[in-house]
Amino acid sequence: MNPLISAASVIAAGLAVGLASIGPEVGQGTAAGQAVEGIARQPEAEGKIREELRRGTIEQLEKARARLRKVEKEADQFRVNGYSEIEREKLNLINSTYKTLEQLENYKNETIQFEQQRTINQVRQRVFQQALQGALGTLNSYLNNELHLCTISANIGMLGSMKEIID
Repeated sequence: MNPLISAASVIAAGLAVGLASIGPEVGQGTAAGQAVEGIARQPEAEGKIREELRRGTIEQLEKARARLRKVEKEADQFRVNGYSEIEREKLNLINSTYKTLEQLENYKNETIQFEQQRTINQVRQRVFQQALQGALGTLNSYLNNELHLCTISANIGMLGSMKEIID
């Protein structure tokens, strides 16, 4: 039970009963004053006046009890409505939290997929660069070997020509 709702219900009920009982109490006081004056003027009618005063008091008491029951029912209804509203707000908050968590989970998964794809692309790029560097190295090596062979062949050819000239 929420203490705030309980306190508000009790205060509302107390105010309603207090305000509702002011009128009858003033009327009851006026009636009692009139009864005393009537008894003072006609002492022989004291029994009848007291009986009427007692009946009026009982009637007012029953009305006050009925008002109190009505106010108690209204306070209970306020309490129930307050609990219903709190439960509704709690469910809305829980649902909102679940939706937010779901969105965050989706963002997390999208970010993970993006980062994975980016990493895969970086690895592919590095592998391609290394393959190109290896191919370039091999190509340079073949070119250097061929250049050496050409140079050696040219030198052998020149030496052969020189030997023929000398012979």
